[in-house]
Amino acid sequence: QVQLVESGGGLVQAGGSLRLSCAASGRIFSINAMGWYRQAPGNQRELVATITRAGSTNYADSVKGRFTISRDNAKNTVYLQMNSLKPEDTAVYYCNADMTETTARGAIVSNEYWGQGTQVTVSS
Repeated sequence: QVQLVESGGGLVQAGGSLRLSCAASGRIFSINAMGWYRQAPGNQRELVATITRAGSTNYADSVKGRFTISRDNAKNTVYLQMNSLKPEDTAVYYCNADMTETTARGAIVSNEYWGQGTQVTVSS
């Protein structure tokens, strides 16, 4: 049983900053890649940024240079620092994690998990 919980969303003016956090909990054997995705009304969910266990990152072109993804492996937490926010960044942001978990019977299985999402609204 594992869970991802996001926090840090809110309302901010264009040009402002927000820092999102996503903490994983449960019977975690290991957390591999983690990432942030977002979905605006009427749009498909899109990748924002990903980070491997070792810290290798990838970003969507639309956020490159403005957003920074990072992680604290000791805390099982991934962060998304968002600077120079634009109205186009308005969306629900979802945390994603590729995790290997230990089942109650001692088996280990790998799955992708999603958080519930946190709303980010950028006003002009």
